[in-house]
Amino acid sequence: MTTPNEPSWEELMRAANRGEQRPYAQLLQAITPVVRGIVRARGSGLGPEGCEDVVQEVLLTIHLKRQTWREDAPLRPWLYAVTRHKVIDAFRARGKRIDLPVDDFLEVLAAPPEPDPLAARDMDRVINELDPRAAQIVRAIGIDGESAADTGARLGMSEGAVRVALHRALKSLANLRERMIE
Repeated sequence: MTTPNEPSWEELMRAANRGEQRPYAQLLQAITPVVRGIVRARGSGLGPEGCEDVVQEVLLTIHLKRQTWREDAPLRPWLYAVTRHKVIDAFRARGKRIDLPVDDFLEVLAAPPEPDPLAARDMDRVINELDPRAAQIVRAIGIDGESAADTGARLGMSEGAVRVALHRALKSLANLRERMIE
């Protein structure tokens, strides 16, 4: 509100419409906090940045359309109507989209890592491309966790021979994988 020594908003707007710069600057300084309050109250769903964008839109509209205000009418209803319509326009422009910062939901969204359900099938398919003995060694040591000594005893091979065969099988798997990716 204005004090007895200050001109009213209507007086400032009339002077601004006559082209006087100082009263126009005074008017903008006086109405900006009021416009910001209205926008924040009506447009809280727009977020702080969205609200500030609407405040700037309102001020720009006031600048461009100030001649449409009737000088014999109070300024506040006209100002409130412009502000209300700009908030509505902002919600319409946003559409049904809702902006929520993902950081606020990290704990809720984070899921414990689960094994890929297709990984075992893919692994089997690639291992089946090896010769049967190499496939047995890879499965025994790489999947079942057997030692090279136990695998060698079961397959009738020395531990060293199993290690060499495993190394060759893994190299073959790497080559198969490269061909599948290409």
